[in-house]
Amino acid sequence: MPKQNTIKNSFSFQGKGLHTGLFIHLTFIPAPENHGIKIRRIDMPDQPVIDAVADYVGQTQRGTILKKDDFQVSTIEHAMASLYAMGIDNCMLEVDAPEFPILDGSAKLYVEKILESGIQEQQSDREYFVVKNKIEYTNPETGSHIMVVPDEDFSVNVQIGFKSSLLKNQYATLENLKEFATEVSAARTFVFVREIKPLIKMNLIKGGDLKNAVVIYDELISQESMDRLTEKLGQPHIDASKLGYLSGDLKYENEPARHKLIDVIGDLALVGRQIIGKVVAVHPGHKTNTELAKLIRNVMLNENS
Repeated sequence: MPKQNTIKNSFSFQGKGLHTGLFIHLTFIPAPENHGIKIRRIDMPDQPVIDAVADYVGQTQRGTILKKDDFQVSTIEHAMASLYAMGIDNCMLEVDAPEFPILDGSAKLYVEKILESGIQEQQSDREYFVVKNKIEYTNPETGSHIMVVPDEDFSVNVQIGFKSSLLKNQYATLENLKEFATEVSAARTFVFVREIKPLIKMNLIKGGDLKNAVVIYDELISQESMDRLTEKLGQPHIDASKLGYLSGDLKYENEPARHKLIDVIGDLALVGRQIIGKVVAVHPGHKTNTELAKLIRNVMLNENS
């Protein structure tokens, strides 16, 4: 049986939060066997800790939020995907804010730091969740659907689609976690210009910019409206007459679909075990992903009872 892993050395990040706009410090610390992934809020009295499992998922609006008692932590999915893909079973994450820094909007920097730190094999055997029967969830509000079926290894297939002239149907597949670092990790989160104003009204994306997201401009708005948006985001003025990707060239031709694949892995990492099975997600979102993770944890609980 493969053994559990942790990181060899601690490492840290600093950067702004996508939604709070706060300047945040996040540190990854090696952890003992059977510890799992835990998050500690070092900015709060008594420095409370939460297990990074689906039981604690609170909200899933524009990111996955874990809540316990009177504290929460959000935008964890890129870090969780990186730990899962790199085979890290045990780690303590210390953060001094209610969310993780967005960094460049992808999982790339997390993966690089994990590899730079090194991976430490431990003594205890790793526990897996082996899919024996299909488990699925459909979001009744959006029609988003995700399922996991029996297979010999872990793989993910994702399909996304939008009513957009620039981003219609896209697909992304990961057949082996060893390909995550090179084929998936650099894919950035994305947002449509038409979504930005409502997000600002909801007091979100205070730290959003053209460096940490793929910004998709697919419906013309007035130059005046564009200027107001860019000023609120602290960005240079943009020519509102030209549709396109405002953040420049894509990292991959299907970068949005590959980023959704990161989100699926990050949210399913909240199962708390590596999964042996094939995941198929159609128009996935954090709500759909984390509901499947909860269903899997219920199956695990019943198997262990």
